[in-house]
Amino acid sequence: MPDLALWLGGQGPLALFASAFVSSTLLPGGSEVLLGAMVAQQAWSTASLLFWATLGNTLGSMTTFWLGWWAANRKQPLRKAGRGEQTALRWLERHGHWALLLAWTPLVGDALCLLAGWLKMAPLRASLLIAVGKLARYGVIAWLTLRLL
Repeated sequence: MPDLALWLGGQGPLALFASAFVSSTLLPGGSEVLLGAMVAQQAWSTASLLFWATLGNTLGSMTTFWLGWWAANRKQPLRKAGRGEQTALRWLERHGHWALLLAWTPLVGDALCLLAGWLKMAPLRASLLIAVGKLARYGVIAWLTLRLL
């Protein structure tokens, strides 16, 4: 495995933040792999890595949330929504804000954030629940990485 600490220099946590941010928007990314590699190298504190990954991923999800909020006045996406969006909408209708704990899930997570914004859910509550779910996912990845070392 390449020496990430040497390759990234002092920018490791910033690179993880950027990767996590991009990964949580509608763009693809691989922040989980980067987190696992950085935890395995033990060049940074695991708590610091969890903080930066969670912050970046949460802010990316909130960007998607605000895009949904903004789009609510301009478009009717629910009429022609795809399967993932319909699933996310059912989860939000059934569980309300609590469904945002699953914002980390592939395919449906982005739709949950977008539709939560579309439905004008409370932003503070949404961001807290999204952050808890994201932290839990990254925590499991870090824990598994440390266990496998």
